[in-house]
Parts: sequence; C-alpha cells; structure tokens
Amino acid sequence: MENPIRDKVVVITGASSGLGEAVAHALSAAGAIVVLGARRKDRLESLAHKLQEKGGQALAVTTDVTSRQQVQNLVDRTVERFGRVDVMINNAGLMPSSPFERLKVEDWERMVDVNIKGVLYGIAAALPYMQKQKSGHIINVSSVAGHKIRAGGAVYAATKHAVRALSEGLRQEVKPYNIRTTIISPGAVATELPDSITEPDIAEVIHKVYEHAIPADTFARAVLFAMSQPEDVDINEILFRPTQQEF
Repeated sequence: MENPIRDKVVVITGASSGLGEAVAHALSAAGAIVVLGARRKDRLESLAHKLQEKGGQALAVTTDVTSRQQVQNLVDRTVERFGRVDVMINNAGLMPSSPFERLKVEDWERMVDVNIKGVLYGIAAALPYMQKQKSGHIINVSSVAGHKIRAGGAVYAATKHAVRALSEGLRQEVKPYNIRTTIISPGAVATELPDSITEPDIAEVIHKVYEHAIPADTFARAVLFAMSQPEDVDINEILFRPTQQEF
C-alpha cells in the first residue's frame, strides 16, 4: 500500500517541544523529511539527532517566528537542501492569558507577534514555492479557543480566531495552485503551553483544565490524517478535545 507521507518535505515551527516535537517524531517515523524550526537551538538539534539516529532525515534551523527574515530563512534552507517544500506546519504559539483590566499589554503583543504574525510569516515564506510547484499543504494550528471565548482569555482567543479566518481566506485563494489548507484546533493537550501564562491565579485555573490533558501524539495523528488523504481531498479543519473537557 502506498505511503502518502513518505518523502514529503515538511517544515514545522515550534518544533522543539509539545505538539511540534510530537508531530516531528510521527512524520519522521512515517518516512517524511522534517525541517525543524524553533528558538531553542539545543533542544532542536537534539531532536534532529534523535530522528536521524532512527534513520530519519531531519534538519534543524534555529528560528524565532516573530522575525519574518528568520522564517523566510527556515523555508529557503529547506528548499536549498531538499528542492521543495510540501507541507508547512505553522505550529508555534503561546498563551499568556489574563483579564483585560490587568493591562498585560506586553503579553498581548507577544501573542499577536507569535500566534498571528508568526503564522503569516510562515504563509509568506512557503506560499511562493508552493505556487511554483503547483502543489503544497499549509497546516495552521488554532485552538478550541478559536471557537469559544472565555473571560480572561479573550486576547488568546482573538489570535486563534484570527488563525481560522486567515486559513479560510487562504483556502479560497489557493485553488488555482492545487494547494491544500488545514486548521487544527486542539483542546487541552499535554504541552508547555500553560507554562507561558504569567499570572499565577490564571495559571492555576488553566492547569486544572489541563489535568485531563491528552498526549501530544493525538495532534500528530490529526496531522497525519489530513496529510494522508488523496490529493483531491482537502481536510479543512479538525477540532478535538479530551473527552472530559467541558470548554
């Protein structure tokens, strides 16, 4: 049976931990070539080494998604090394939620820079190559918060609603180029995401939600499902939660 993942060249942002690390392992095991982007160089290179030891092809490129130049370099390096980019997974994100009245403006700006602009920079870097190839797949990571808003988490929810809006607009525009688009919206998944919360009382509430968190490989399976479909099938959105999660 043909393996639709094998030899696909996949760029992953936020690859040094959590969802990004899990999907890197899963894709590499399925035969994909993975290019890993994240800020933490040591963890990134360690992951690439582990994948290579298992027989996979992996390239680590230290990348801060708040820099357009660094994201462009990530994708340019991919094409220089492997000749193409088949899948762009815009996964990097953070969640320093807080009530508006606390005026955590720097946290708001960080979320906009990483969660929205980081995705846009990923699209800007990959799209021209995919247009030239007349093929490609852009996978953007939103959240349950991209569907529902809770007090104390409005700015994070706004960034994740924005990811969904950008992805849907992109979907409509890339039809002439045979490019697929997928939004993946996880609920509570066991990652470092809650650790980005700077307010102790909010962090306590979120950590309680994450007591029922499911493993990060659930996200990886969603990515593999979307990527494994025939070329004429475009899985546009996957929303999943722990069975016990109410929100």
